[in-house]
Amino acid sequence: MTTAAGTTGTAERKTADFWFDPACPWAWMTSRWLIEVQQLRPVDVNWHVMSLSVLNEGRELPDEYEELLANAWAAVRVCIAAAQQHGEEVLGRLYTELGTRFHNQGLPQKRETIEAALVAAGLPVELVEAGFTTDYDEALRQSHKEGITLVGEDVGTPVIAVEGADGERVAFFGPVVTPIPRGEAAARLWDGTLLVASTPGFYEIKRTRTASPSFE
Repeated sequence: MTTAAGTTGTAERKTADFWFDPACPWAWMTSRWLIEVQQLRPVDVNWHVMSLSVLNEGRELPDEYEELLANAWAAVRVCIAAAQQHGEEVLGRLYTELGTRFHNQGLPQKRETIEAALVAAGLPVELVEAGFTTDYDEALRQSHKEGITLVGEDVGTPVIAVEGADGERVAFFGPVVTPIPRGEAAARLWDGTLLVASTPGFYEIKRTRTASPSFE
């Protein structure tokens, strides 16, 4: 078979660690792209929680973004509580249920929406209570720190850490993309992302966003 690197043989499986905040529409786009990649490349995803609310503490922000961050605490706290009580393997399906409601369906990031996501993910609805306490904040901050330390404070979510094209572990923010690449386009983006991220001294490719996230 032909591997992602374009050689013949069986490609070794890679593990991609993915840090997300359910509130971020761009991270949601990237996560759905990575799920697409899993169908075409030998990649397993481990899901982890980071927090835009933690990242932006102490910063001067527009009022609208401040409100978004204030509402964002509940979902990340619930994710941490779910992982602690039921194992980190539940994070993928809980994130899917939260993100589908927050972004595809445009539902508010409130208690009722989180409760519905928990039920759909097969988790106890009582976990929603974790979203409205600070009991899980220490673990949340630790999970956030593990991800953001890999890439620096001047980025956001998502963060991906994976074995790069040269075999060394690399971490990066993004990619930020819309609409979600599908099929071979998703696989090509994965291959290219690993290639540039593996280049010593490489830091950034960027251009101004001219479109909002398209969740179709």
